[in-house]
Amino acid sequence: MARIKTDLLVIGAGSGGLSVAAGAVQMGADVTLLEGHRMGGDCLNYGCVPSKALLAAGHAAHAMGAGAAMGITPVAPEVDYAAAKDHVMAVIDQIAPVDSQERFEGLGVRVIREFGRFTGPRTVQAGDTEITARRIVIATGSSPLVPPIPGLDQVPYLTNETLFDLREKPDHLLIIGGGPIGMEMAQAHRRLGCEVTVIEGAKALAKDDPEIAAIALEALRAEGIEIIEGAPAERITGGAGQITVETPKGAFTGSHLLIAVGRKPNIDSLDLDKAGIEATRAGITVDDRLRTTNRKVYAIGDVAGGLQFTHVAGYHAGLIIKQALLGLPAKIGTAHIPWATYTDPEIAQVGLTEAQAREKYGQKLTVARFEYAHNDRAIATRQTKGLIKVMVVKGRPVGASIAGHQAGELIATWSLAIANNMKMAGISAMIAPYPTIAELNKRVAGAYFSPKLFDNLTVKRVVRLVQKLLP
Repeated sequence: MARIKTDLLVIGAGSGGLSVAAGAVQMGADVTLLEGHRMGGDCLNYGCVPSKALLAAGHAAHAMGAGAAMGITPVAPEVDYAAAKDHVMAVIDQIAPVDSQERFEGLGVRVIREFGRFTGPRTVQAGDTEITARRIVIATGSSPLVPPIPGLDQVPYLTNETLFDLREKPDHLLIIGGGPIGMEMAQAHRRLGCEVTVIEGAKALAKDDPEIAAIALEALRAEGIEIIEGAPAERITGGAGQITVETPKGAFTGSHLLIAVGRKPNIDSLDLDKAGIEATRAGITVDDRLRTTNRKVYAIGDVAGGLQFTHVAGYHAGLIIKQALLGLPAKIGTAHIPWATYTDPEIAQVGLTEAQAREKYGQKLTVARFEYAHNDRAIATRQTKGLIKVMVVKGRPVGASIAGHQAGELIATWSLAIANNMKMAGISAMIAPYPTIAELNKRVAGAYFSPKLFDNLTVKRVVRLVQKLLP
């Protein structure tokens, strides 16, 4: 058996692991990276990248029938589903070299294409190689959770790991799960010509502000997507091309079934107990510095059991670089971490929702609101369905919720504001080009100040006095 000693061992070549490896090796550390599956992990191969590529194909198809209000005669698109999937694969292929083994070896990373398992507190076996490391980072990510629904193991079903390999267009796609993955893929497939039924055991888009989620759900239903809420799947029957999901609200039959009910951490094959690392069903137990119960081992990204987003894994990677390489303390914060669901309209969130803010701050909270219908760019492009609202305490934003065109772009401003403890006056002072959707951020800041300026008797008295005194 070959034996290697290294400064930093990274287990998993997804977005978080790759970021740690690239940063560490370029700062002078000896870095070993393990990956037993595909470089780039879930995000590149099965998640963010292919889903947004398929949504783009759906958007192109939808646009062909959505121009009547602007004098463009609607036409029914001729959708080649297999060609749309070719587009998805081409996007992955274009990005893949950035995450490739060759690139990382070129940077100086020792890449071993094997899965790793712990054999001791600081040792990991990967194939026929044993690695001893000063510090270890677990970045193995997560996989689709497949629930124990009676009959599911008797029918063919898709997850996000197999959906993008499907070449035949589903006649009727059933989706169990009304979260971001389920709703994005529902809209993409509906726009590509499929009948779609979403079956959700509780509420669709339940993690988002209800008022914001309702805007997106109304738009999805208007496109013909059937969304059944409060309908947990009780049994699944049938076979290929004829699958039935039985729920308390009735039975729903379709040609294909997508399971999108959540994620589970990839920890089963790591032998964590041999390294003294504790974990739960949610993921590896970490402290506010992302250290596991073995202080020489960190866990980042999905496997750490917190927010499951690619940009969170990247954020975690930066904290690890500070600690493992520079010896500097770095604690994780979540108040400034945004997320977005890329339906049309998009929805995005950072910090506290209105309900969370009201519970925490009570009467100290002010909610500023501004509707897309009053934004000139949104009017010009006929994208007026939307709302931005910002939760403000003592002049500082503590959360922002957005539904509408480019919500995922707009939310970054509020992440910046929260991360830097900015006041609303700082946002109000911003100048956005006219006409842009970005003006919404400035206008909602203006909406916060309007009552203080225009409905304030003291301000009016001061203005009248100044007018009398001015020459």
